[in-house]
Amino acid sequence: MPTADELISPGSIRGLALILQETSPGTSSWQTVAESARTLASLGLSERARTVGEALLADAGHDYRRLSRAVRAALPRADLAGWMVWPVTEAVATAAAESGTGQDLDDGLTLMAALTPRLTSEFALRTFLNADLERTLAAARTWTTSPEEAVRRLASEGTRPKLPWARQVPALNHNPALAIPILDALYPDSSAFVRRSVANHLNDVSRLDAGLAGSTAARWAGTPQDTTPALIRHAMRTLVKKGDPTALQLVGFHGSRDDLTVVGPLPKQTDIPFGGALAFTARITNISRRPVTLSIDYVIHHMKANGRTAPKVFKLAKRTLDPGRSTEVTREHSFRPISTRVYHPGAHQVQLQVNGHQFDAVDFRLLQP
Repeated sequence: MPTADELISPGSIRGLALILQETSPGTSSWQTVAESARTLASLGLSERARTVGEALLADAGHDYRRLSRAVRAALPRADLAGWMVWPVTEAVATAAAESGTGQDLDDGLTLMAALTPRLTSEFALRTFLNADLERTLAAARTWTTSPEEAVRRLASEGTRPKLPWARQVPALNHNPALAIPILDALYPDSSAFVRRSVANHLNDVSRLDAGLAGSTAARWAGTPQDTTPALIRHAMRTLVKKGDPTALQLVGFHGSRDDLTVVGPLPKQTDIPFGGALAFTARITNISRRPVTLSIDYVIHHMKANGRTAPKVFKLAKRTLDPGRSTEVTREHSFRPISTRVYHPGAHQVQLQVNGHQFDAVDFRLLQP
């Protein structure tokens, strides 16, 4: 992963200032932008974008028309590209929102579409969504027919309810259905880049409204393109992991609790050294008269600091079993310390989850370090 200094570097911001000085010399000296390059050393990536964006606003006098003219004058420059574009989009969005006029907001949204192929305007679009949701969603719907794949992707990515690194849009969190028409237009898109954004967006929706996500995916499955099944698998990944019945059926898993017998999980040992691993096996048999296709997961109920346990689901295997057939699964689950999880000694449990149905839990103990 590149560092912040490799993305929004002081050199790139000095380059941005030079571009603006050469293309709009009469508008401003753009001196504040140039000077902001000296203040970036201790800042993270998003802080750098915000700092340079504020410098752009200062040099433009917080005047949207002045800033937009300067940005448009710089657009013919091929070197206006890469991560220096992020603060430009942020400044344009802030100035348009501060102006508050419909004309400036519309013009700013047009600039978002023009800038997004240079990097992405997805983060700055959040400012427009919070300033005027209806106007911004209407613009995004028009972008779904753009010949530019980056613009079509912006329609989906910029309106994601849980876009990483981005500011929240409370209205989309409360009502994710508002952006579904955008996804409906884009799920059959010819670009894998766009379709992946659609899948990620619908996965965000699934965290807020599982029923809406499932019904949307089911509609797409009813009028599929060749690429639709893969998109639905990616979009339903969170719900599949949670054992949502609609999601499991949509991605091709079939078989109920009554179709199966499950033996296990059977741990090799029930006292696990701190930093060691829980090794277990389990056996699943199809006792029905039809084939079953199974998503096999396991659940670890981790001991927490407060003495309670909390479950976490882990993927294990996929199997298709004819009537009367069995399969055996094995796993070693590591308790080696990692930065993203704190392990607490004490009583834990492990259980199998098959097509969303959880079977008997088995106790084991994580020993003191």
